[in-house]
Amino acid sequence: MPRNPRISPVGIPQHVITRGNNRQVCFTCEDDMDFYLSCLKDYSKKHRVDIHAWVLMTNHIHLLCTPNMDGGVSKMMQDIGD
Repeated sequence: MPRNPRISPVGIPQHVITRGNNRQVCFTCEDDMDFYLSCLKDYSKKHRVDIHAWVLMTNHIHLLCTPNMDGGVSKMMQDIGD
């Protein structure tokens, strides 16, 4: 059974958390973090999401962001994960 769509109202800030599978390490070095931030910058512009703050930990990520279009956060995170 598919999960219900996430509620993502335009103009409302959201706290997004993503973790590695089974809480495994996402970033093994600073280059990995730099690459992730580069992708975040590109896809946030593409999907019109304002990034206010971010924290990259070794096994998870926190983002504070505001979508400026319907479904922007979901589309941004899907593209980053591809």
